[in-house]
Amino acid sequence: MRRERPVPLIMSALAMVSLVLLLAPVVVVILAGLNAGDHLTFPPDGLSLRWVVAFFQSGAFLPAYLFSLVLAVCTMFFSTTLGTTIALVLARNEFPGKQMARAFFMAPLMLPGIVLGLALYLFYLSSGLGLIRTMPGLVIGHVLVTCPYVIGTVNASLVGFDKSFEEAARSLGAGPIKTFRAITLPIISPGIIAGSVFSFIVSFGQFDVSLFLTPPDYNPLPIALYSSLRYTFEPTAAAAGIFAIFLVVVSMLITARFTNLRKLANVNFS
Repeated sequence: MRRERPVPLIMSALAMVSLVLLLAPVVVVILAGLNAGDHLTFPPDGLSLRWVVAFFQSGAFLPAYLFSLVLAVCTMFFSTTLGTTIALVLARNEFPGKQMARAFFMAPLMLPGIVLGLALYLFYLSSGLGLIRTMPGLVIGHVLVTCPYVIGTVNASLVGFDKSFEEAARSLGAGPIKTFRAITLPIISPGIIAGSVFSFIVSFGQFDVSLFLTPPDYNPLPIALYSSLRYTFEPTAAAAGIFAIFLVVVSMLITARFTNLRKLANVNFS
């Protein structure tokens, strides 16, 4: 049995500091959302659920939360389908320009969100496709942002995949669809699940692309929070943040339950 090398003390200390820095904003949002006072302050003036109740009665934040939820689910579906297909094509085939194609599909991760959002807005405006400020146009923008995550996680699941299993299934009379369903899908399913969860989380919290492409009659939660906090410091905004954090935590627990996080930690997004 291979013994794991002990982690140096300095690395453990840095990891602990990083963890505190990551969790501190989460704690601040939760406590601010449970504030008993009339204003958005930290430390809170006592703890209360009044702003949580106000969130459910809000005419701005609750519809925005539900819209973001629907948008994230739609994005997750299309990103998972498209990203899985692209990952399989890139992993199983050798063709001229393969690395260029891989770089093209992963490019949204390299571009600033503001640049991508502005580029899509100008493209929709000049193309005459009728996508500007529409739900389909917004979903397309979110899919472009989130699809690389699915490609990366599915590609990680395909590392070391033995194609002889598929060849054996075909030699026994299984067709391509049955072979994929019985052999390939169970192997890559952890990557598909992780990619779909990542795409859901990224879409739910996406701000830059949504800022340019959101339909006029709807607001995703990040845009609603931004619009509210520009003028007022309303504790209901922090209460909305609590439910957003809850959604992310549940999503990550699902990922941890059904996937191999050690393997996915080696995802190559380049």
